[in-house]
Amino acid sequence: MPHKMARKVLIVYAHQSTGSFNAAARDVAEIVLTTQGCKVVVSDLYAMKFKASATAEDITGEVKDAEHFRYGEETMLAWKEGRLSADITEEHRKLSDAELVIFQFPMYWFTVPAIMKGWMDRVLTLGFAYTSEKRYSQGIFKDKKAMLSFTTGSPESMFSANGINGDMNVTLWPLQNGILHYCGFQVLAPQIFWAPPHISSEARESMLEAWQIRLQGLLGEIPLTFTPSDSFDGGQGFQLKEDVQQKQAANEFGLSVGIHLGKPLPPNSQIKAGV
Repeated sequence: MPHKMARKVLIVYAHQSTGSFNAAARDVAEIVLTTQGCKVVVSDLYAMKFKASATAEDITGEVKDAEHFRYGEETMLAWKEGRLSADITEEHRKLSDAELVIFQFPMYWFTVPAIMKGWMDRVLTLGFAYTSEKRYSQGIFKDKKAMLSFTTGSPESMFSANGINGDMNVTLWPLQNGILHYCGFQVLAPQIFWAPPHISSEARESMLEAWQIRLQGLLGEIPLTFTPSDSFDGGQGFQLKEDVQQKQAANEFGLSVGIHLGKPLPPNSQIKAGV
């Protein structure tokens, strides 16, 4: 029985140029997924002039405590009362509808561009996207999938465990664990386009073809592995439970990039599923 494709996909896209490789990667995703019967919506952040800074202007009407303004608490209250700014409310609607979210961007300074970080800061609202009770594997978006698709300026060798930029798995941990998985998303392996400006046009075409092929089975992929929330003891400062630690004692590798238990990192755990 063929895997049922997601009906709605959101592509959050951050590049200034329609002639860019990122634009081409976005177009390929839109075409392939639409052909498969998905409804694809694109949030083109630069074209939208999306506001990146998280401020009191994101709230309509009075704030609760103007003197000591706390963005998380104030926006959660505004969300509950339907007083968030129209641009955030619109992105909430798109995100609520989506079964898959693809973030398409050029890597800036080992992370997402500011405009995309602003989307994350402003749209992943406390209450709507996460709470202290509903996060990680118990997260609000645990029935949704998300992934990063991005270009780098450096070749793959520079992002290896003995390369000058360091291990790409370490670079991706804050984004994939600390943002996507934090909100509950099942995180699909990233699509990394290594240094497109520094390769031939034929090699760039091959990269897009590989993305096109991957997209055809994307929704059937198993997500990356993260340690389940119930492995941690809330009464002990959310430390790994004793019995879980004991089970891991004989393992050569730590559980993940961040929860490494002082052991070698599991190889490629933020780049390949099932490892």
